[in-house]
Amino acid sequence: MNPDLQKLQPYPFERLAALKAGITPPAKSHIALSIGEPKHATPALVAAALNAHLEHGLASYPSTKGIVELRQVIADWLVNRFGLPQVSIDPERHVLPVNGTREALFAFAQAVVDRQKDAVVVCPNPFYQIYEGATLLAGARPHFLACTADNGYLPNLDEVDERTWKDCQLLYLCSPGNPTGAVMPVEQLQRAIALAQRHDFIIAADECYSEIYADEERPPPGLLQAAASMGNDSFHRCVVFHSLSKRSNAPGLRAGFVAGDAQVLEQFLRYRTYHGCALPVQHQHASIAAWRDERHVRDNRAMYREKFDAVLATLDGCLEVARPDAAFYLWPRTPVADDEFARALYAQQNVTVLPGQYLSRDAHGLNPGVGHVRMALVATLDECVEAAVRIRQFVQSL
Repeated sequence: MNPDLQKLQPYPFERLAALKAGITPPAKSHIALSIGEPKHATPALVAAALNAHLEHGLASYPSTKGIVELRQVIADWLVNRFGLPQVSIDPERHVLPVNGTREALFAFAQAVVDRQKDAVVVCPNPFYQIYEGATLLAGARPHFLACTADNGYLPNLDEVDERTWKDCQLLYLCSPGNPTGAVMPVEQLQRAIALAQRHDFIIAADECYSEIYADEERPPPGLLQAAASMGNDSFHRCVVFHSLSKRSNAPGLRAGFVAGDAQVLEQFLRYRTYHGCALPVQHQHASIAAWRDERHVRDNRAMYREKFDAVLATLDGCLEVARPDAAFYLWPRTPVADDEFARALYAQQNVTVLPGQYLSRDAHGLNPGVGHVRMALVATLDECVEAAVRIRQFVQSL
């Protein structure tokens, strides 16, 4: 067996299940705020396109590169969404469909990291655990950057020493951030690009929450946008990851894309050809329908805003918590240890949240997830409000 498998830590939800083991919660409906699985309805246009192409899609092998129609729609979406130069995104060279961001973010490290060298992968802390697992199984070692209230929950790239940057081969960024919802400004993204050019590493920007944001007039910027605005319209060393899971409430479709540096994607395509992970044809046609439509995405944002308004009003004065710039999570501080808070909340109110320490690591003398819990406002409005009422009652009982 691959000895690096022994370096993997239990997934957060394994730890959560162990934390809740043996508890019999009260006879109230269970409300799960622990997992970021969207519960809003998948747009009918997605299902219609899927069904319309089902018979043909099942009868043929999909190509790893994907159909040209999908790559063109994605290229058009990137140009429109991020204000990129019209000719900067070539669907033949700069776009590659993938089975959602999770699979692609993991596979990317396997293709990028040169394990013959002392490879370092830099990533935020707390973080999406795929970054760490991908790093370890690629034979590299992670270097964590604490994201705390003091730095706006954004990784401080200037904290990294020259030796670490020298060994760095890959930088994972997540903006909007999971679990904090913090958004990296263009200037900070450009700082990352400048460091990548100087120290010869690649940036993998996880932007799967980019379409869920608070202010319709201020959509989060993206890495390709930052690159183009500094004259890097070939997107050298820049790769972004997008998905329909959150944007279009289609986590079961397993559909997304990778875009950016053409030379990097050429090699990633080579890896994926052997990896055997082509997106089914019918899923590609469903993706086309989703990427072409913005109305359902605006409606989706409106529903999340309504839930944030209601939940934050209920929790006002109860927990130290702020509205995030983007994504659908709350990241409150807890009045007791975060794992104790989560266990007791489940035991007393049958509401599940995720301890922040499960999403982060002890690094450089700090675990930045300690003392927080992640609440995903993915349930219905009524359920989110009911959960907030129960959380308030729980906190008041402490």
